[in-house]
Amino acid sequence: MSPPRESVAPLTKPAPLSVTLRINGERRTLSVAPWTTLLDLLRNHLDLTGTKKGCDHGQCGACTVLIDGRRVLSCLALAVMKDGAEITTIEGLAKGDELHPLQQAFIDHDAFQCGYCTPGQICSAAGLIAEGRANSKDEIRELMSGNICRCGAYPNIISAIEQAMGGGR
Repeated sequence: MSPPRESVAPLTKPAPLSVTLRINGERRTLSVAPWTTLLDLLRNHLDLTGTKKGCDHGQCGACTVLIDGRRVLSCLALAVMKDGAEITTIEGLAKGDELHPLQQAFIDHDAFQCGYCTPGQICSAAGLIAEGRANSKDEIRELMSGNICRCGAYPNIISAIEQAMGGGR
């Protein structure tokens, strides 16, 4: 004889939560499911598709954005946990038609091939420069090691970052 079954309450869908973010300088309030990642909010709710979904496990860096000026993997950040934050995506780096110095440096140094990782590389490099900890090619390589380029454009990426840091062309 099997033991009596306990009654289980039916699962209910959690109500959407409100999140307010300043994204690329614009205040946005959205209603999202509690499990919505910042990456999915940017791409699916705001059509900011520059930020790429690579591995969706925080291992490749393609989804890197700046949150309050710091480099963050947006696939690992729940949108509701960033309520009130300042988010900068690749779309927010340029000033109108004027490219951000890193964007121009990536063009100057042909620092991309397929281009898929480029937005994450550039956002990560912007955070790296703001941190002020990289003073050599080796330090740049180490601090950018979380951003994978499957095409292998690393030497050009390092040169582009050096140019944007003022270290030459």
